[in-house]
Amino acid sequence: MGNAKLQYVQGRPIFTNINEHKNQYPYLTKNIDTDVCIIGGGITGAITSYYFSKENISCVLLEKRRIAHLSTSVTTSLLQYELDDNLSDLTEYIDLEDAIRAYNLGLIALDEIDKFIKEYGNNCDYKKRDTLLYTAKKDEINAIKIEYDYRKNNNFDVEYINEDNNKFSFDLKAGILSKNGGAEIDPYKFTHELLNISQNNGLKVYENTEVIDLKYYKDYIEVITEFGNIVKAKKVIVATGYNTKLFTNRNFATKTTTFNIATKPVKNFYGWYEKVLIRDNCDPYNYLRTTSDNRIIIGGEDVDFVPDIFDEKLANKKYDILENRLKNMFKNIKDIEVDYKYCGTFASTLDNLGFIGEDTKHNNLWYNLGYGANGILFAILGGMMLSKLYHGEKDKDMRLFKVDRFDN
Repeated sequence: MGNAKLQYVQGRPIFTNINEHKNQYPYLTKNIDTDVCIIGGGITGAITSYYFSKENISCVLLEKRRIAHLSTSVTTSLLQYELDDNLSDLTEYIDLEDAIRAYNLGLIALDEIDKFIKEYGNNCDYKKRDTLLYTAKKDEINAIKIEYDYRKNNNFDVEYINEDNNKFSFDLKAGILSKNGGAEIDPYKFTHELLNISQNNGLKVYENTEVIDLKYYKDYIEVITEFGNIVKAKKVIVATGYNTKLFTNRNFATKTTTFNIATKPVKNFYGWYEKVLIRDNCDPYNYLRTTSDNRIIIGGEDVDFVPDIFDEKLANKKYDILENRLKNMFKNIKDIEVDYKYCGTFASTLDNLGFIGEDTKHNNLWYNLGYGANGILFAILGGMMLSKLYHGEKDKDMRLFKVDRFDN
């Protein structure tokens, strides 16, 4: 993995390695015309193309390398309606009312995945889960209580947990159990499933087709690929994650590197109540989930992203910390053995929200950038909102994700 172009992902990500059946897509060899060109073949691009092709809008999706092999391969796909920061910490950047709205939008997006699975079958190891936010520190009990009250008072289905009713094997001073507050999924399978369904609706997918330039005209954009082939589109949607330099000078997000380990399948989950999704209240926080084949994934230990430098010593130190933390939390799970270690880049914003909508300079250039831990859910909201926008209908919640909201 020494290739500088691949610095965003290091190690052996679990989802691209356990999925032996690899879908392949052609690369672009001719000029084509389309209504919408989606740039980025990760989970966000796949979600976007699903919502557009469902509306019978002709779409082309371009991915510079292999579909679902960059950021998508390192996402933990631990999906929850809450944001990265507690509501009380967010109010510096966003109204409380808007933050609560963002929580509710998270639930709407979770619901969309549920509907998708009901319609097409569960081919991506989807499982609805309750979620736990907890602290093991006395001085954070109050912060958890405040968050619990906010959620309870705004009709979220939550239960408060403390030392007296702790259902877990690890030290917990205070926690919030959110009922039906989350889900887990295999992001690699989900991406290919979305593309498969979208291709049946007319989507054209090209991988190993890097976009090197865009030429803007009044009613269309020409998307120029590295071998000189051109896609002419009425709208271009940027679904490239934190890789946005080609399209704008705007610095959308802060990049960090996050570390993950995944275990071999374990025999039992003693001390892990109902295999709920777990997140602690630390900064940076740690997050844990299980998989359909009984593995455990734990991630966290984020550090500031440094381009072009992969620090193997630091990474190994982080993997060891995660392994020890996991073994300390679940002392009764005796067969914890690490199988995969990997790290990847992760982008976050001050208000924990992504960017959905039109570019301020070029009105035919749109963004669907799901930043923060809720990237996949924001991508779903973006797919819904932008496919409506294509038909001239502006969703009022798009204001929360405005592209220029941090400009001044």
